[in-house]
Amino acid sequence: MSNVRGCDLPDDVFYLIEKHVWAKPMDDGSIRVGITSVAAKLSGGKLAAITVKAKNIGQEVIQGKSIATVESSKFVGPVPAPVTAVLVKANEKLADDPNIAVADPYGEGWIAEMKPSNWDGEKGSLVTGADGIAKYQAKLEADNISCS
Repeated sequence: MSNVRGCDLPDDVFYLIEKHVWAKPMDDGSIRVGITSVAAKLSGGKLAAITVKAKNIGQEVIQGKSIATVESSKFVGPVPAPVTAVLVKANEKLADDPNIAVADPYGEGWIAEMKPSNWDGEKGSLVTGADGIAKYQAKLEADNISCS
């Protein structure tokens, strides 16, 4: 885990930096998707709700299209799909406590699981590892964003 400008950024996930979402491949070929610690900070740090679009479960969602909505007192916005994938399930724990996504965004606070249509083809549009952390750092510096 790297700490960049006070933001926790693990190097084992794939980032869609512009949208502050991550994807982590799972052993069964699915991916877990969530918001980054940066998104949690930008939302104001206390979430009112995270709602996965139930009508989309079982449906293919195109890369960049919304799979969920995050609501806080300062912000209401989409959680975009990092790759084109079928939305398989929502993290039901978030219905009772959306702030799990703030406290543990890369663990228990994941938002949805998806089955990618073309992971090998689309993961190249995401960044990961040390290179991903460096690119995320450049974005945070350019936009003067800090999590501390």
